[in-house]
Amino acid sequence: MIAVVALGGILGACARYAIALAHPLPADGFPWPTLLINVVGCAVIGAFMTVLTEVWRAHRLVRPFFGTGVLGGFTTFSTYAVDIQRLMLAGRAPAALGYLAATLLAAMAAVWAGATAARLVIGRRTR
Repeated sequence: MIAVVALGGILGACARYAIALAHPLPADGFPWPTLLINVVGCAVIGAFMTVLTEVWRAHRLVRPFFGTGVLGGFTTFSTYAVDIQRLMLAGRAPAALGYLAATLLAAMAAVWAGATAARLVIGRRTR
């Protein structure tokens, strides 16, 4: 189980790193790439968990590999915390607090949207 999660984590972290390389964050910039990564990851988690719990009886290692490993490695709430600290230390408290709130709200909305989209695709009613 640990090896499966670790392998998934490596893949997810590499995908996140590739995005960070493609969209570097300026020292004084707003962390849009981190926000986008976390929101996209949460949407995929919502869709994935909906499919796993409502449609597909997957192998017992699929959830730890993809859910915990790949998506856990892809989303980056530790970088989110560092970004908030960086904005605060730069004297940008309103941006830091906005980022803090926007990420939490957008992540929760993304999980809901991913689950709802999955249910629409598989033809089930949203709950």
